[in-house]
Amino acid sequence: MIVSLDLFYVLVGLLFAATAVMTLRDRSNPRRVTTALFWGLYALVYLLGERLPPAAAGVLMIAMALIAGCGLVRPGRAGVPPEAARASSAARLGNRLLVPALAIPVVTMFGSVVLKDVHVGLAVLLDPNNLTLVSMGCGGVVALALACALTRATPLQGVREARRLIDAMSWAVVLPHMLAVLGLLFAEAGVGKAVAHVVTRYMPLDSRLLACAAFCVGMALFTVVMGNGFAAFPVIAGGIGIPVLVGVYRANPAVMAAIGMFSAYCGTLMTPMAANFNIVPAALLDLPDKNAVIKAQLPTALPLLGANIVLLYFLMYR
Repeated sequence: MIVSLDLFYVLVGLLFAATAVMTLRDRSNPRRVTTALFWGLYALVYLLGERLPPAAAGVLMIAMALIAGCGLVRPGRAGVPPEAARASSAARLGNRLLVPALAIPVVTMFGSVVLKDVHVGLAVLLDPNNLTLVSMGCGGVVALALACALTRATPLQGVREARRLIDAMSWAVVLPHMLAVLGLLFAEAGVGKAVAHVVTRYMPLDSRLLACAAFCVGMALFTVVMGNGFAAFPVIAGGIGIPVLVGVYRANPAVMAAIGMFSAYCGTLMTPMAANFNIVPAALLDLPDKNAVIKAQLPTALPLLGANIVLLYFLMYR
């Protein structure tokens, strides 16, 4: 293949490495050394990838958790243009500022649908095993190029803006990654088997509706606890989805997985554990109530969870 997912892992790693270097050079940051170390360790995870032994990767993540947990990750002063210059640029560009953002979904769809079977010689253009992710990565690169062309800025300014956003979100940037790993650890530790034992022992399996409700609600509740749908999915799918819905009721695994993940996202809307989605936005917007985002999302999350139960009940054999 010509464009693989590994290429974008490297680009993300280089971005975090650049953030670490900029942070280390920022003398206004009282914790510049430890903050730079945090982002540098995270960059290594992406840059080394599968070449990094699992034990070493675990040590890196534990070190990052200790640094963040001790309050040693602090925001610095990003090199952004003056407020007057940014206001003038925004007035000049108007709605054209939305073009780079809209380019990401457009390029993602184009790559996933149009370019999925394109070959250059004997090589596949886009990684067929990760087609959507690779297409989205290409969309990010195209969006950066369009933003530079529109604003007459350099890619370096894009890196500075990325560093500013990373500083604003702080350690919560790595939370989805950490929680996804935690979900895999739970699955490897046998939590899914324990859930399956409890469900098959105490739940009446002759009720298909109850099985669907247990799966969707369990996915949402475990996401509330874990803070991430990717962490909940292997546990609840291994505990209820596969042994009960697929094994007993012969449900379509694709339908089970899709609606189950959607149910997990309902849990994401309702939990402060999903800090990067719910707590960080409240902090960035200076909302007086740190749970205001969650409260605004509850009227959507709960009916949607109920709709998922109904959809799974009627579509599980499609």
